[in-house]
Amino acid sequence: MIGRLRGTLVSKQPPSLLIEVGGVGYEVDAPMSTIYDLPGTGKEVILLTHYAVKEDGVALYGFLREAERAMFRNLLKVSGIGAKIALAVLSGVATDELSRLVHAGDVVALTKIPGIGKKTAERMVVELRDRVDAVGVRLPVSTLGEAVPADPVGEATVALQQLGYKPVEASRLVQKAAAEGDSAEAIIRKALRAALGG
Repeated sequence: MIGRLRGTLVSKQPPSLLIEVGGVGYEVDAPMSTIYDLPGTGKEVILLTHYAVKEDGVALYGFLREAERAMFRNLLKVSGIGAKIALAVLSGVATDELSRLVHAGDVVALTKIPGIGKKTAERMVVELRDRVDAVGVRLPVSTLGEAVPADPVGEATVALQQLGYKPVEASRLVQKAAAEGDSAEAIIRKALRAALGG
């Protein structure tokens, strides 16, 4: 099992990261909440990881905060939620807010997350209610990276599609959210907030 990685951030292509550790490049998928808070490429990062064995191979998921990793693992226990949807959930909602929505039984708010239909939202409320108290606490975040990608609008659109939004919807959200000089992470953050009614 791989529980933690410490190495150099080689590339960021949301939701995928490439981290070099001792000469080995690890491909790691991460929620946008982690990607927002990563330093620029070439800097050292430390990620908590979740190692998953799938039918077609293995996958590694990375998180800056233990609360996010714990929530990710709890989401995977909900029937109908796989890793891709769990990443989309954590990308759109902070762990403490997700905990609040689950305890409030706010199915309507949960269905605004891509990939979450009414039945899945109802299962989340039932199956997570007893598990989320311990992970609904936000931990301190690291500093944001300063690097602005060459095409932040294109990068943000691709990232939203990988999180489950249809191409037309992703493009619409990005166009509404993008402002002059925004990084891809900033555009994605604003687009997700708008999509979830925040």
